[in-house]
This record gives sequence, C-alpha cells and structure tokens, in this order.
Amino acid sequence: MTFSSFHPYVYYATRYPFARGQTSFPRICYASSIYLISEGRGTLNMLGKTYMMEPGSLVYIPAGQHHEWLADLERPMVHICCYFDWSYVERSAISDWAAPICYQAEQLVAELVGPSFPYAIPEVLAVDSMRPWIDHFQSFYKTGEYTSGKTFLRSLTTQRNFQDFIEYFLQNVLKEDHIPDPRIGRLLTQMEQNLLSGAEYPPAYYYESLHISRGHFFEIFKQTTGYSPVQYMNRFRIGRAMEDLLHTNLSITDISEKYHFSSVHYFSRLFRKQTGQSPREYRLSEQFK
Repeated sequence: MTFSSFHPYVYYATRYPFARGQTSFPRICYASSIYLISEGRGTLNMLGKTYMMEPGSLVYIPAGQHHEWLADLERPMVHICCYFDWSYVERSAISDWAAPICYQAEQLVAELVGPSFPYAIPEVLAVDSMRPWIDHFQSFYKTGEYTSGKTFLRSLTTQRNFQDFIEYFLQNVLKEDHIPDPRIGRLLTQMEQNLLSGAEYPPAYYYESLHISRGHFFEIFKQTTGYSPVQYMNRFRIGRAMEDLLHTNLSITDISEKYHFSSVHYFSRLFRKQTGQSPREYRLSEQFK
C-alpha cells in the first residue's frame, strides 16, 4: 500500500468508563484503535503480555490484533478511545456498526481487516500531560454509525479534527527518522505560496525565519523533501509549468514569465534537465498521448 493511499478515517470515538472488574472479553477489532487511560486502573492482555494500565497510559492496537481489557476491582479505568482505519474500509455487509469487533477468531473476515501502518508504532507508552490528548479526542467524538446524507457535513468537521489528532499522535510516537520535521512542512507551504505570487526568496530568508543555522536547515530540508531548497523551488515551478503546457494554450514564453524564470532560455534548460525534453517537445508528446 503506497502512502498516497493513506487517508485516516475515524468511525467511532468516545469516553468509555468501565465498571468494576469489567472485561471486554478476548476480541479482535477490524479497525485500528487508540486508547488513553484518563482515570482508574486495569490491565491489557495482548501478544502474550500483560500491561498494567493507569492514568496517562496511551495504547495503540493495530487492526486484527487479538487482545482483552480487564478493569480494576476498586478503581476501574476510563478509556478515551477511537476506532479508525488508515484508509476507509467498507464493512456494512457484515455489521450495522462502522467499527465492528469479532469475538470468535474463526469468524473473522480477513479481507475486511483494516490496513496496517508501514512503520512500527509503540503499542503502549505513557504521556506526560493528558490535557492535550483529551482535548484532541473530544474534538472528534463520534458515534459508530455510517456517514449518511444527514450526517455528512458534521462528519467533515469530525474527520478534519481527527486528521489533526493523527498528525499529533504520529509526531509523538514515531521515531524522528520516520517523519519529516514539522517546521519544514509548514515552511514548504509558505515557500510555495511565495513562488506562486512571484516572491522568490533565497534559502537564507527561510532558515533565518526558523532561527537555525544554514547547515542544519539544509540537512533537515533534504531529509524532508529529498532536495536542496533551490532544487525544490525549481522542481515546484517546473511542475506547475508542465501543467500549463498540457492544459492551457499559453505560449512557452508566457509560461516562463508566469513562473518568474529569468529568461525563456533558462526555463527551457531547467525543464530539459528535469524532464529530458524541451517544453515544446513535452507539450507535443503529451498532447499526442
């Protein structure tokens, strides 16, 4: 599964208090799930291990993984939780609930188990402060019904807030070499807006705005994008030019000026370097296809 296929989608999110000694029974969730223990205590049995749960415990259980919850007899735990897939899976054929759970392993419909994430995510860890996590969860609380015409607009807000939560979750649980520096992500948006408006700033403008050294900026920029800042800016402009060559009747000179290349000759040279064709050759070959 490619990264372009991932679009996290939440089906059910809520605050769930256990009764004293309550068990979830051994079960398998078709969707992935995340739990924050906000109060009380309990245990989680998973993969042959028993994990002690207490306030601040954060748990990730991938789709299709066998597990069981058991609440403490005196101070039963409270789950703030969500059930989601890394990309939407339609399961209405087996359940009226959008995030079904299976209690008999032999009855599991394997092809409806949600996709896995390509990087290892810790299953159990502790958070320093629960408040930001609780606030995120509360922003996308959702009952487990399927989205309909009546709930579609509300679902847009729910899914948008869930996307923010997943970004927050991954930034906190993944190793640094698995995710890009969030500062660069924000900077790329600014850089692209500047390029489209004709304001082509040098790299110094950006690393000074982040208050980091030139060397460190170039290092994390290339780790995030695979290119140097100048290479990225040129590829972005060439990419936009390619769209105009295919979908507009603008002349090559007009396109060169639109994306603020110093000359049509410089534009053509960069275009050939990136695509292996001149702008004219690209336009003719692609339109012929």
